[in-house]
Amino acid sequence: MPKQEARTWPEDTCVTNPSPSLIERLQAAASAAREHAHAPYSKFKVGAAVLDDQGRVFAGCNMENAAYPLGTCAEAVALGAMVVAGGKTCTHVLVIGGEGDLSPCGGCRQRIAELCSPDCIVYALAADGTALKEWKMADLLPYAFELDR
Repeated sequence: MPKQEARTWPEDTCVTNPSPSLIERLQAAASAAREHAHAPYSKFKVGAAVLDDQGRVFAGCNMENAAYPLGTCAEAVALGAMVVAGGKTCTHVLVIGGEGDLSPCGGCRQRIAELCSPDCIVYALAADGTALKEWKMADLLPYAFELDR
């Protein structure tokens, strides 16, 4: 099997310009990632972006699989990108998709809780950028599993 070269993320999925508002930065990254979602079965494309405690934004998209449980949520991909880059804690998460009825699934709530700051804010937007919802992570998952770190 030939070795493949690593592809860099498109410019619009990485934050290089700190001038836009935080939500605009996260939305731009999540929207760009969403366009690359692999959702041939549900046709439900989702993008996510996380802001780490160093001010870096990481994006991800959902990836469906014919063996349903093997699919991966956009939030998990974005958090994984943060961890690969050396990030330890996220402070904000934005998820985009659907028609305004979106929030992280239970598994992603636990994933976010594992890697977020105590005051982490989670945003959700419809695919067209409307219907902004906002929660504190502790409100989305009040009794998250925790291990002593």
